[in-house]
Amino acid sequence: MSVHSTSSEDISTAVEAKCCSAEARNPAIKTGRRLQLMQMIILPFIPILALIVQTSVTLQEILDYKAEVADIEAQVTIATDLGKVVTRLQLERSEVAFFIFAKGNEERFTVTDQALNNMTTWSEVSVPTSPDDDDEEVLLNRTEFQNRLNEFRERILTEPEDNSVTDVMNWYTSINKALLYHLSEQIKEADNSGVWRYLVGFKNLLKSIECQNIASSFGIKYYGRGFLGSEAFVSYIRYDFLARELINSTLNYVPSLKPMYANITKTTKYKKMKRMSAIVLKNKPNVADKQNAMEYYDSMHNYTDDLRILQKDLRYKIKEYVDNTLNEAANKEAIGIAILVVVLCVSPVIIILVKNAAATIQMYALNLAQKAKELKREKRKSDSLLFQMLPPSVAMQLKQTQQVPAELYESVTIYFSDIVGFTEIAARCTPLEVVTFLNSIYRVFDERIECYDVYKVETIGDSYMVASGLPVKNESLQIRCGAHTGPVVAGIVGTKMPRYCLFGDTVNTASRMESTGEAHKIHITEEMNESLMKIGGFKTEHRGLIDVKGKGLMSTYWLTCKDGPVKIREEISWFADMQPVFLENLKLETPYKSSKQKK
Repeated sequence: MSVHSTSSEDISTAVEAKCCSAEARNPAIKTGRRLQLMQMIILPFIPILALIVQTSVTLQEILDYKAEVADIEAQVTIATDLGKVVTRLQLERSEVAFFIFAKGNEERFTVTDQALNNMTTWSEVSVPTSPDDDDEEVLLNRTEFQNRLNEFRERILTEPEDNSVTDVMNWYTSINKALLYHLSEQIKEADNSGVWRYLVGFKNLLKSIECQNIASSFGIKYYGRGFLGSEAFVSYIRYDFLARELINSTLNYVPSLKPMYANITKTTKYKKMKRMSAIVLKNKPNVADKQNAMEYYDSMHNYTDDLRILQKDLRYKIKEYVDNTLNEAANKEAIGIAILVVVLCVSPVIIILVKNAAATIQMYALNLAQKAKELKREKRKSDSLLFQMLPPSVAMQLKQTQQVPAELYESVTIYFSDIVGFTEIAARCTPLEVVTFLNSIYRVFDERIECYDVYKVETIGDSYMVASGLPVKNESLQIRCGAHTGPVVAGIVGTKMPRYCLFGDTVNTASRMESTGEAHKIHITEEMNESLMKIGGFKTEHRGLIDVKGKGLMSTYWLTCKDGPVKIREEISWFADMQPVFLENLKLETPYKSSKQKK
């Protein structure tokens, strides 16, 4: 009987053979080790490469962000410098207008020129050719703008009687309007960052001061002349309303300025300015009074100075915000560069470590493969021994569950045989000759039972025990030999050197049939005879009643022969040829004993 055991290693090997080549899965081959090493290196290199690309892209985004912030800083610088110029021109406009009105001798030109010179950059500004002409415009660079401003100043100083306050106001207003428009364009270029709220508030605050100055010029005119014409009064209302709306807009864009503005509104100077502005707003005819005009000018001048302090604080906030943004961009850039450097430095180390780990794993895999082969060989040996000791079905169940429960079989045929006079034969022969003799006989028996559905239980000396009907139950009796048929219990007893044992009265009865039988005869019980009669094909001979130890009188039979010719097997003739020498000696001694006994 040959039994092939299929292990998990066989299954995994069969699956791998379908998936990849032998070189790829065999660490014992140099090509296979190289291929596996390449796979182990490529596997961590993919996320490392992805990390390098991601870090590089992030660093590029940080650099772009830093460049954008630097550009915003430049735009903010231009806007704040331009705001300073507008502020200086507003102050200059007020003093020049008051100089003409009051025939005074105040000058503010140097301060305005200094603000122009402090500008880092100057782009061309579109200004109207004349204060009343909005269609025709001319682009002026800083030099041309400075020259045009100096020409206007010289005309004011040399010919003050030829220039009215209205003309001066219109000229400065048109220039400031052009500069404020240019400031709005600068703010639009920086509207993609968080600084745009501050810049819009800064622009609205400048426009509020501008409107407040224009409105104050009409207020000075009211106090200086005692009344305002309808057109001048409408202009006053429009600019005064715009000034208030723009300052409210600034406070909404930059809420942090509200406490400072609230402090301004609590001062007595502000209350005086509001009281005198309310008088102008009523526009009741009054007596011209230059003293009241001077007081109104001073109150408005103080209020606009407070607004310029507010404007200066807003410039500081803008600068602080831009500086913080630049520092944040610089920190992000440093972190990005540091991460990229760390990744580039660590990546080769990781590759080297992976290579060393792969080499170590391959070495252990090679040793493991060798041990696995040895284990597989030993497993096959142990399986072979197990299948020789136990029935195949029981052995498989024992391997799977590690225990086999006892089972009850309703009808099992037990066969016992022994050699008549084996004790005397063994006494006359050497142990080696006895073993050789028994091996020769049991070898024939083993080959014979291969032809039938029977199981060899055990051999004890010259006794040979065979069972049919277990552990695999069969429907009909296929073996034509036996001693007794009846119920038995079969199972494995013990954990060391396990044996598949049979228990029950059937085993004892079959053993008694063997011990009470005769040479060259098959002794069977009445139950066995009835079973054989049911299936037919055998001839039996009634032996009679015999006294069986432990059972009493039993009716037994001899199984004489098969109903039909018996085919002689080659194993029998082979066994005759291989008869041991000591058997021949025994045959020669037998006639001598018989003749001696007769005498």
